[in-house]
Amino acid sequence: KRGAYDQAIGRSRGGLTTKIVALVDALGTLVRFVLLPGHRHDSIAAPALVEDAEMKALLADKGFDNNHLRGLLSQRQIQAVIPPKADRKEPIACDFAMYRWRHLIENFFCDLKQFRAIATRYDKTDVSFMAWIFLRAA
Repeated sequence: KRGAYDQAIGRSRGGLTTKIVALVDALGTLVRFVLLPGHRHDSIAAPALVEDAEMKALLADKGFDNNHLRGLLSQRQIQAVIPPKADRKEPIACDFAMYRWRHLIENFFCDLKQFRAIATRYDKTDVSFMAWIFLRAA
């Protein structure tokens, strides 16, 4: 209502929410992130995150398992370490030894959400909310 969609605020079952879709490097430091309204799917932001990033592999959870993202990664010769969803007709192999390193993104979000203003989104505009995320990531 009145521009909330422009500010990445969306309604979900829990109320008004914002999703942070982030890309971290092998040390767990923030490379880039995208804000989405709470009702949008995470995988929509994935092409924007990996667009110019230099990487050899992308580790993601089952929510990012779609043919479009896998095709985009294979064009750039990036290994997709994404477990297949249960509803796939043909299961795709996943390197689960490498997948264990996905805890780095989880650690990043745990550290980020220790800051109450980010966890509950006090800011009204995307610019100020993004500034707090950058400040906390630094």
